[in-house]
Amino acid sequence: MATNMRGLTQFIADIRGARVRELEEKRINKEMANIRKKFKDGNLDGYQKKKYVAKIIFTYILGYKIDIGHMEAVNLISSSKYSEKQIGYLAVTLLMHENSDFLRLVVNSIRKDLDDNNEINNCLALHAVANVGGSEMAEALAEDVHRLLISPTSRSFVKKKSALTLLRLYRKHPRVIPASEWAQRLVSIMDDHDLGVVLCVTSLITALAQDHVEAFSVCYTKAVDRLYRLVIGHEYPAAYAYYKVPSPWLQVKLLRLLQYYPPSEDPAIYSVLHQVVQATLSAGAETSRHIQHNNAQHAVLFEAINLTIHLGVNTLVSTAAMLLARFISSKETNVRYLGLDAMARLAARADSLEPLKKHQGTIVLSLRDRDISVRRRALDMLYSMCDADNSELIVGELLRYLRVADYALREEMVLKIAILTETYASSYKWYVDTVLQLINAAGDHVGDEVWYRVVQIITNTEDLQEYAAKVVCEYLKAPTAHESLVKIAGHVLGEYGHLIANEPGYSPIEQFQILHIKSQFCVASTRALLLSTYIKWVNVFPEIKTQLINIFERYRHVLDAELQQRACEYYALACRQDDDDMLQNVCEEIPPFLPRESALLGRLHRKRGNAEHRPFWVHGKIESSIERPVIKSSSTSNQIYDGHGAYPVQMGDPSVVRSSDGLLHCSPATASQPGTVPPLSHPTINPGLRLTLGPDIDRWFVALTHTEDGILYEDVQIQVGVKSQYQGHIGQVAVYLGNKLSAPLSSFTAIVGVTHPEALSVSFAKIPPSTIPSRTQTRHMLHVTCKKAFTDPPTITVSFLAGSHQSISIRLPIVVTKFFQRVKLSQSEFFQRWQLIGGPPRESQIVFPILLDSNGEVDIDKHRHIVIGFHLEILVNIDPNPNNIVGAGIFNMSIDGKVGCLLRLEPNREAKLCRLTVRSTSAEVALLVRRVLETALKA
Repeated sequence: MATNMRGLTQFIADIRGARVRELEEKRINKEMANIRKKFKDGNLDGYQKKKYVAKIIFTYILGYKIDIGHMEAVNLISSSKYSEKQIGYLAVTLLMHENSDFLRLVVNSIRKDLDDNNEINNCLALHAVANVGGSEMAEALAEDVHRLLISPTSRSFVKKKSALTLLRLYRKHPRVIPASEWAQRLVSIMDDHDLGVVLCVTSLITALAQDHVEAFSVCYTKAVDRLYRLVIGHEYPAAYAYYKVPSPWLQVKLLRLLQYYPPSEDPAIYSVLHQVVQATLSAGAETSRHIQHNNAQHAVLFEAINLTIHLGVNTLVSTAAMLLARFISSKETNVRYLGLDAMARLAARADSLEPLKKHQGTIVLSLRDRDISVRRRALDMLYSMCDADNSELIVGELLRYLRVADYALREEMVLKIAILTETYASSYKWYVDTVLQLINAAGDHVGDEVWYRVVQIITNTEDLQEYAAKVVCEYLKAPTAHESLVKIAGHVLGEYGHLIANEPGYSPIEQFQILHIKSQFCVASTRALLLSTYIKWVNVFPEIKTQLINIFERYRHVLDAELQQRACEYYALACRQDDDDMLQNVCEEIPPFLPRESALLGRLHRKRGNAEHRPFWVHGKIESSIERPVIKSSSTSNQIYDGHGAYPVQMGDPSVVRSSDGLLHCSPATASQPGTVPPLSHPTINPGLRLTLGPDIDRWFVALTHTEDGILYEDVQIQVGVKSQYQGHIGQVAVYLGNKLSAPLSSFTAIVGVTHPEALSVSFAKIPPSTIPSRTQTRHMLHVTCKKAFTDPPTITVSFLAGSHQSISIRLPIVVTKFFQRVKLSQSEFFQRWQLIGGPPRESQIVFPILLDSNGEVDIDKHRHIVIGFHLEILVNIDPNPNNIVGAGIFNMSIDGKVGCLLRLEPNREAKLCRLTVRSTSAEVALLVRRVLETALKA
């Protein structure tokens, strides 16, 4: 077109030839002034109007504001010449919006073109209506567009454009389309011989049928028939076979349309549909080497599986389950994703979950897929397939995965674990234990709805209140407790702490101490809640009234208004001497909460929103889930928490490292003690990179195996320190990385390597930052879990840019003895177990040079200090020789359970030798403990 208009060609050339924007603007302003003058003078023919409007359109496309040419564009639409009409429609669609006043001037011209017998003019008008599509234009022209669609004289491409134009208008202004009146006529077009027309009309009907189900119910039969002709009858032109798959886009749309209606009760339709779905599933079971064929076939197949789930035919569901089981193990990420997505729908609607439970292991493995979308679908799948039989197993798997899950998944995982625990709890106690473990493990990812729900259930269940009070006390006794746990403890102990006050370990003063210590690390809102707990204790525990009044007195002077007001009011109430009835009335137990729907489901629905095309599937059938009781009692409801590590604590809170001064200037523990260092491996350096190593790396490592904090590595550039804490089979290690240079360490990375991940799990709590500023120390938390006995300690590899790229790999002081628990035994118990274990192979013994002090005497205190540092209990008055050291402990593992271990350390001053003997019920543990102790005692 530009070649026929030399003025437009020259204008475009001038714009492109402008060296700077100022010259471009100058040329455009000059041209716009000339166009205004021409439009003002009038007497322009069609060619000139077309040329000037084309220049305006080009200027608009460049991003300049345009305020002229609208009327000329309107006039061009009425032209009888195609080139002029085309420019006019292009200007209207680009320069005008749906609320523009000029649109009223073009409605009649567009209607005239819609009624024209020239299909080119029809298409130009349809494009304008679809692209602009204001409410006034929709009301005025919807009938004309519909007429073009249903007209028998309309060409196929006009019908396709008409159907898509109506679809666009309906999505923007649904009220202007009389869908119910047009239903029968529109559905009839599904029989058109042109599959392109059928495809476009099916898209329109799918949108209309969602809002007008009854009016468009006839489309069900049409869809089944068209599918039968495509799949079984192979009635389609060769041009619509995409890699030998007959019109896959149309098949997908028809299969999806059928899902908006209940299964037909007509035996003929049912039989035909059954044949179609069966043939589709059979074709999908066959794979091809051609990727495009597989993609097209999979698109149809997964939609057919969705229809199968919707129909609920047992034979088809079994076939679909077998196909999905193959897909979730596919090497292709997209296929695994789609397989898990479809299987989640199947689990939500299937009458029986038994066929899916066979593949539960594969689904659990998908939680650790490299693609986060697959992991999310695996989470949905486990949520959907959970029932009363496998709830404890699935909840346990989700709890274990929660500790290493992506941060983007953790909030959703917490909600789903809480919902499953509440819905399928086998006992009240299991529910409380699981949810408290969840809150303790998930930390900040736990929303308020979770602990609100726990409080509601405890309050409404009288048999659970005493047990809940004991459990929260045990969690508070841990070194760290998340703030949500403190909130639960504040409520439960305030209401029901008196139920356990007479039992050992739960006296009023002990309850007050463990709760008040945790309050120092809480925000103001939590402290306000704890003040309410204290005033209730004033009423039920008069023996600690003085301490509680002192707390109120202290908070009367804080700056926070809420805390200050509560403290003042509670102080006045607690100090009243003449009216105890008022205090009792104010501090009465709160009544049970009214029955209500769990807020967790609402939170989960809000979180998911409408981000996905598919509906939200819940576990089991939706109807049964709503009416299901919250918790059902069982014979296990009388189980009592024993207080000895039955419910391990996940120390996820950063406050586990209580010291805030860091390790930048701390001394390396016992590394300065004299002795011979055994030949241990040094940190490895990347080849070709220069890095200065300190001389005491091995000494520091050995020292940290029996101490909790100290220097692990240090050179002129960086210092690595460690603080650690362990409980049972889990632990938390804080690694301090200090930059000693005056310049920042950039491109910083830290990676933990574990030789045997099946025995030991070590992971970062957060991704380390990419830069460490100069003269600054950063802290990185590691979560550690001992699954089985392990031989090699994990390593941390640190790399950074400090002039050049440098990398070091350092052993972390995580050894088997870190997971020991001290055990006290009497003399008879010790020797009875010692003899019961017997000798080799469950005994490991070694003789090595004795460790003497500066006076040449046996350094018994040093030996004792090392044994105690390895979490072993020193048993006194056991061995007749007072110089001998006897110890006992239990090795905790999450998979293999607990293993007992005994040792005897017998120094001989005359021979200057020392004999170490370790006996354990596990030969492997005995050998590992002996090696660790030997290395430390020789140092």
